[in-house]
Amino acid sequence: MNVATSTMDYQTKLAKLYQEELLPALETYNSGQPEFPLYTPITYMMSLGGKRLRPLMVLAAADAYANECKLAIPAAMAVEVFHNFTLMHDDIMDEAPIRRGKTTVHEKWNANTAILSGDAMLVQAYEQLAACPPALLPQLFPLFNTTALEVCEGQQLDMDFEVRDDVHLDEYMEMIRLKTSVLLAAALKMGAILGGASEDSAEHLYRFGESMGIAFQLQDDYLDAFGDPEKFGKQVGGDILSDKKTYLWIRCLEKASKEDLSAIEGWIGERNAQSDKVSFFKSLYTKLKVDEEIQSTMEDHFSTAMNHLKAAQLPEEALNFFEAFARSLMVREN
Repeated sequence: MNVATSTMDYQTKLAKLYQEELLPALETYNSGQPEFPLYTPITYMMSLGGKRLRPLMVLAAADAYANECKLAIPAAMAVEVFHNFTLMHDDIMDEAPIRRGKTTVHEKWNANTAILSGDAMLVQAYEQLAACPPALLPQLFPLFNTTALEVCEGQQLDMDFEVRDDVHLDEYMEMIRLKTSVLLAAALKMGAILGGASEDSAEHLYRFGESMGIAFQLQDDYLDAFGDPEKFGKQVGGDILSDKKTYLWIRCLEKASKEDLSAIEGWIGERNAQSDKVSFFKSLYTKLKVDEEIQSTMEDHFSTAMNHLKAAQLPEEALNFFEAFARSLMVREN
């Protein structure tokens, strides 16, 4: 099967899984709750949409091994509810006014409401997970618990980095693994478990998701600096303007000469000459070849992901499906 055909099949299958399995579950979510101020923000948050890739990967993995994904719907919902819970609380910490083009919960209501409704969402995520087949709960709950804690660890590291000047590359890579990739990895492994995959296969699918999540975040770092502003979907250079400690920023500081470091110092905290600041750092990234380095690291993680995917003992159709999914994540401009 060629890449074009595989990608077409991937898009068709993903659309079918979304329309026929996930969307009905999302549309009826929280419908049984009483009208109470605690639940209204939850319904609002869940209605904001998003790519919904993580719950789809739960369904796709279960379908790959069992050719049946209905039994995985509660786990998919658990992943999606948990993900939105973290976003609701992250928005408070980041003081973000907008989420997916809409007013954030803490802005629409208030911070206390967003905290409490977020707490309720975490409980609801566990309620969803508990609806999975009882025989598999001893495998699913430890995985979900570990992942939930890791996502919180990743958020803590991200906040710590905002006030630290000595962030090292290995720390940054661990932060994006925890904050970005482990939930995707866990979604895939949960689906594999529900689909009856062997322990070895489920672990390889986890590692596939983990490496893909890291590669995706590295690409996001790259596109933030070097993406086409008309296609990227947000301001190019946003990380530079906020002095965010990304892969590019950290490696730039590690490789810079004394003269470069002196010039960098003059730009830190600068909020006025925005275009000049972005141009300066982009030129420095190119001069120090950290733009090439991040792309090479990204490709290494993508290659690692593909090796784990091939070892996951998937049927050929499913293997093509997940390979197309991975390539679709990396062939993007936004």
